[in-house]
Amino acid sequence: MQRDVYNVWQQCLDIIKSSLSPESFRNWFTPIEPVRLQKNKLTIRVPSPFYYEYLEENYIEVLRRALRHVIGPDAKLEYEIVAVKKKNKPTSSTQGLYVLPGKNTPPPENKPQTIPVQTDQITNPLVLPGIKKQKINSNLKPEYNFESFIEGDCNRPARNAGLQVATKPGVHVFNPLMVFGPVGTGKTHLAHAIGIEIKKNYPDLTVLYIPANKFEDQFITAVKNNNKQKFIEFYQMVDVLILDDVHEFEGKEKTQMTFFHIFNSLHQRNKQLILTGDRPPVEMKGIQDRLLSRFKWGLTVELKKPDFETRLKILKYKAYQEGIDISEKVLQYIAEKADTNIRELEGVLYSIIAYSTLNGTNKITLDLVRSVMKQLIKENKKNISIDYIVNTVAQYFDLEPKVIKSKARSREIVAARQIAMYLSREYTDASLSKIGAEIGGRDHSTVLYACRTVQNLMETDKNFRQRVEDIIRHLKY
Repeated sequence: MQRDVYNVWQQCLDIIKSSLSPESFRNWFTPIEPVRLQKNKLTIRVPSPFYYEYLEENYIEVLRRALRHVIGPDAKLEYEIVAVKKKNKPTSSTQGLYVLPGKNTPPPENKPQTIPVQTDQITNPLVLPGIKKQKINSNLKPEYNFESFIEGDCNRPARNAGLQVATKPGVHVFNPLMVFGPVGTGKTHLAHAIGIEIKKNYPDLTVLYIPANKFEDQFITAVKNNNKQKFIEFYQMVDVLILDDVHEFEGKEKTQMTFFHIFNSLHQRNKQLILTGDRPPVEMKGIQDRLLSRFKWGLTVELKKPDFETRLKILKYKAYQEGIDISEKVLQYIAEKADTNIRELEGVLYSIIAYSTLNGTNKITLDLVRSVMKQLIKENKKNISIDYIVNTVAQYFDLEPKVIKSKARSREIVAARQIAMYLSREYTDASLSKIGAEIGGRDHSTVLYACRTVQNLMETDKNFRQRVEDIIRHLKY
């Protein structure tokens, strides 16, 4: 039996390996130990509760496919998780191993978690007869709430708008609420948070979250089965419709036409619509003008790339949630380097925690973080020096580099100097003190003030932001 469980797990790993990058496979599956195989139930051992939760959130579909292929459609998965110390909550070593049947759920009777055959967790609207109000699955993730949506300058307007909608859905002027922003800025999280808050305030309302690609799949199925009218009637009975990634409707004329009628019906009856996209309606291509005009009826708000302070707050929150003790200095280093989006930031933190677990230590040092981040972050900064940045900025403003480093206080020179400081912080490993020393002998507080000034201007002045982005392109290429 012991040999059988290892053979089965190895077959599963062969399938899993083909679906993942070598790095992801190495980080998240090589530490797993197969424990036993009883009929169609496989038990695996993972290093920590964090590992279990991360597998459940990110790799459950990969696991599901592999287990069904190797064991069969009735495959079950059981976790044994090595107990670890939570911050300020020591765990006795006598607790040993335990089984978690589901995320954030106490382990009753060590029951295994069953892996269902169905892969689509979105409620099929066509199985619900008629259009009378019924209790349906909202498809909202409880962990994506406002408490875990960390507020910062980059997202405050959108967050406040979402809270306003949650107080009076449908009757507020913010209908529809259109939230846009690049990948990894929290659009999906905010959409869920609004839905959860509405359900909290109005438990009897029917709230439905649906990604645009799922809506499209359901529509195609409805057409094939001659159930298009039932499909429309289902969505017309919803009180709050949250459609994620609406830009995926681009070029899909029939889907747009159907959603147009659903939108009109809901809006006319004061039902709330919440939409997310990767760009504002004015920049969307391949979507009918009449639909785009409706997207603009309410409020359009932007989620921006998280600034340093917000990234740092997110890291502190995530570390606290995981019970991990990380120094302020280390968190600041991560926040400075993982500056693309929230998704990257969280991925870096989780990888660092994983490496720490694999090394058998709860101490996360700056050296460990630097080593891990070299493998995770594309290094655009290593060949860019402070002098190179100063020279590039000077060339852009048609100034001499020595003028930027001088004591001159004219408006243009101050702007060039502050941009040089901001870019030096973003694109080099230099400390604030070193940046200040090399750009005219300023102290670290002057550099910090310059960085904040540039960040604020980029958020409020489109022309200024364009100038900085032009300089960045010159730096990189």
